[in-house]
Amino acid sequence: MTPETSPGAHDDWSGSGFATRAIHAGQDPDPTTGAVVPPIYATSTFKQDGVGGLRGGYEYSRSANPTRTALEAALAAAEGGTAGFAFASGLAAEDALLRAVLRPGDHVVIPDDAYGGTYRLVARVFGAWGVEHTAADLSDVEAVRAAVQPGRTRAIWVETPTNPLLGISDIGALAEVAHAADALLVVDNTFATPYLQTPLALGADVVVHSTTKYVGGHSDVVGGALVVGPRVGHGGPAGEPVALPGGRPAPDGGTSLADAVRFHQNASGAVAGPFDAWLTLRGLKTLAVRMDRHCANGAAVASFLEEHPRVTQVLYPGLESHPGHELAARQMRGFGGMVSFRVGSEEAALDVVGRTRVFTLAESLGGVESLIEHPGRMTHASVAGSALEVPDDLVRVSVGIEDAADLLADLDQALA
Repeated sequence: MTPETSPGAHDDWSGSGFATRAIHAGQDPDPTTGAVVPPIYATSTFKQDGVGGLRGGYEYSRSANPTRTALEAALAAAEGGTAGFAFASGLAAEDALLRAVLRPGDHVVIPDDAYGGTYRLVARVFGAWGVEHTAADLSDVEAVRAAVQPGRTRAIWVETPTNPLLGISDIGALAEVAHAADALLVVDNTFATPYLQTPLALGADVVVHSTTKYVGGHSDVVGGALVVGPRVGHGGPAGEPVALPGGRPAPDGGTSLADAVRFHQNASGAVAGPFDAWLTLRGLKTLAVRMDRHCANGAAVASFLEEHPRVTQVLYPGLESHPGHELAARQMRGFGGMVSFRVGSEEAALDVVGRTRVFTLAESLGGVESLIEHPGRMTHASVAGSALEVPDDLVRVSVGIEDAADLLADLDQALA
């Protein structure tokens, strides 16, 4: 059930700047106590005033919880969407979306360097369910158009920048390809964040996040989110229903993607708990200021690596040497804090990731602390031996918000 009321849930912050929306949307002071931070509603169930007499639309915390409602409203406002949904992890969000959109016999186009977890979900979980996929170079619009199977392709899945090769895709052009094929354009915006890139404004239908990463921002919570745009959220320009791909209704009889996602979120139940939602909401409030520092440090690290004699290639969209630099400059407000680089051999890569001191050897990304990893052996081990296998000499760094001089010195000694 959709909550009818929640503190701040229906306030319109659409005309405000990003940082203002991130701090205030869905988060008005509590009307009873005046608390300026939404409480953690640590409850599984809610008292009813007679059978079906729900206070604010809440009955059971899997279906809806006021803390989660506040986060979902804030995420929708941050992305410029019509509805937000918070999940227990990024992959739980992806799973709910794919279940809402796909059926056995359908087809999806994915990046040829997709995140390993996304590839595993599509290829090994949905593949066993009868869903087929094609991996394509999403920086090449014509290659994507050629990968579409008319009448079968229900979604084009985009990461931009991609993980871990930092490829850039033209969201607007791919939206045209998807919509011409009666398919959805899905954009994983985890790397860019809603502060640096707003895919819905560029034509995408739904945005996916691992909120574990930059939105949470402190490596202390696991979560995921979906935000749907106006075209598939509440009907078309004249208010008419917009059918799901293939003209299918949502399982509860609704007609929009938002209806279908809402049904699967409740039916499958992989929702964000109230404490996780509260931590993620707290992280979202400081996303703008953190991303400014991530971008500055990321640019410094990329420039340093580009000049280092032991580095054979640097992948960072902020560098003019990056093939997607001009496109990234047009559709992003900054280039982020993710940098990948190559060092010539797997042995050299393993040596580098084992020698850093400020950069912590660990999976994940987007926290205030800098992390370093070897994708081939760590985050992308699940794509080994597939068309999505990453180079074995690749190193990926998530550049944190420490002092830039310390980060450069640490990489210098690790590469020495």
